[in-house]
Amino acid sequence: MNLQRTMALLKIELKKVIREPVILFISILFPVALTLLMGLALSGLASSSVPGYSVFDTMVPGLFGYSCIWITMTVATTFVDDRELGLLKRINTTRTTSGEFMVSHIISNTLISLLQVAIVAVLSFVLGFRPEGGISGFLLAFVFIGFLSICSVGFGLITATIAKNSGAASGVAMIFILPQMLFGSAGMGIPVMESTQLIAMFLPSYYATNSLEMIFRGTPLTEITIWTNLGVLAILSIVIVIVGIQLFKRFGKA
Repeated sequence: MNLQRTMALLKIELKKVIREPVILFISILFPVALTLLMGLALSGLASSSVPGYSVFDTMVPGLFGYSCIWITMTVATTFVDDRELGLLKRINTTRTTSGEFMVSHIISNTLISLLQVAIVAVLSFVLGFRPEGGISGFLLAFVFIGFLSICSVGFGLITATIAKNSGAASGVAMIFILPQMLFGSAGMGIPVMESTQLIAMFLPSYYATNSLEMIFRGTPLTEITIWTNLGVLAILSIVIVIVGIQLFKRFGKA
């Protein structure tokens, strides 16, 4: 793998975010708008389920997760558009390898996802959110977000394999997005109870937002559940992105 070619592709992918209004909205503006809406509406309401916290405070971990989950649609539509424009076939005629192309997409979309969460974090702080756990806890939270972003990129590749055009990609992506929004986003979807626990355990967002909840509420970072969740999420991210790459390389490039 040539680092220089990979970095060149990475720059191209990052420029797409600025040049494409739809990608910019989905990637950056939607999480910002959602955070502002939730913060302005709910930051003054006390939570009935978590004493000492506002409703908005309990939703912030879920907002972090939302920001990562939506990158699935961006990845899927980008790959499908590249395929429809014949870019993937043209790349095969150059010295650029499919591995370099995939790696550039994984890095660029993970960076975009981390940027989304950073923006949401700043806005949440402005709107009154005050997480516990200190700097080390906040940094650990971003490690979880990084792995969740990689999972979302993998789901995007799987979506691009199935979808035949960008319109279909948006619909298929919801198969991976909605369950994580409903069952795996702390404070934002359906509360995780015994009846929904089994579903949530198959969703990467559950392990991320569950740990963010604990970190932001001052749970000691030595808590074994946090590190178990991190291990499971790391394994899921590796498996999902490898499956996504292999499926797309085999069935999604036509």
